[in-house]
Amino acid sequence: MASHRRPKQPSRTRVTVLTTAAAAAVALSSQAANAAPTEKPSKDEVKAKVDKLYEEAEQATEKYNGAKEKQEKLQKEISTIQDNVARGQEELNELREGLGSMASAQYRSGGIDPSLQLFLSADPDDYLDKASTLDQLSGQQVEALEKIQEKQRDLAQQRAEASKKLKDLSATRTELGNKKKEVQGKLSSAQKLLNSLTAAEKATLDAEQERSTRSSERQVLSGSTASASGRAGAAFSAAQSKIGSPYVYGATGPSSYDCSGLTSWAYAQAGVDIPRTSEAQANYGTRISSMSDLQVGDLVFFFNDLHHVGLYAGNGQVLHAPRTGTVVRYESMSTIGGPFMWGVRV
Repeated sequence: MASHRRPKQPSRTRVTVLTTAAAAAVALSSQAANAAPTEKPSKDEVKAKVDKLYEEAEQATEKYNGAKEKQEKLQKEISTIQDNVARGQEELNELREGLGSMASAQYRSGGIDPSLQLFLSADPDDYLDKASTLDQLSGQQVEALEKIQEKQRDLAQQRAEASKKLKDLSATRTELGNKKKEVQGKLSSAQKLLNSLTAAEKATLDAEQERSTRSSERQVLSGSTASASGRAGAAFSAAQSKIGSPYVYGATGPSSYDCSGLTSWAYAQAGVDIPRTSEAQANYGTRISSMSDLQVGDLVFFFNDLHHVGLYAGNGQVLHAPRTGTVVRYESMSTIGGPFMWGVRV
């Protein structure tokens, strides 16, 4: 006869767990159903975020420029030191050969004195410190040994300096790579935001910028540029010839520029070698605190960390390379995005 057992009932703990899980699933489903869809950021919100990213990218760009300039300077200094060391080693070898000739002459005339034997068999760095040795050397031999010691000390110092600069160069290259990645990361994020805009929104932003640029051009043309003379005038004219050239971070011309790349290039055309970075340029000439005292061609600096620079164009306008995605153009100083700090008359 078949056995009829009652099915095993689930434990109270298992029932509680299952009930709780089911309730949580229902609650989550309800929340998901009732949650409002994520709103797409407006055109103006995207523009604000993009402008902020471009500002951060330009800050990193100026740090990148500084590291690149330092790298180039270190490479030149190291090359010079290495050339000097090579020449110094040749001179040292010649001095040693000369002293060796003295020893040979002494040997032929009756033997080498003990002092020269010691020198020829060991490093004479501290040789002349021994008074007993000095008594055994001729004046010519003393002079030769002193020259050798001086040359050895000089070479040791230059090699130590080269070693330190090579370490600095390695650190600078690392910094350069990091800043380059930072700039590229900011620009990539900005581009993703711009790609989220519709074609109509992009067209609207472009039209707004075009109207702003035309307005700035009219302001410049309506003002007088008579004050743009001498080196400042020549630099300003050079920059004007590059209107429409694209902004490229790290570029110094002649076909593309970043902000300090444009100003340093422009003044180079006027025969003036100014520093590469905006921060260094800000302390190069005579500082002008008031906008009313600015003259066409003066350098003008923006943001608290001085990471942006342009050339004053008159009537409150600046001629500059603004940021990635733009070209060299006129713009009102009031729309740069950061406060005017001061001007510099080169």
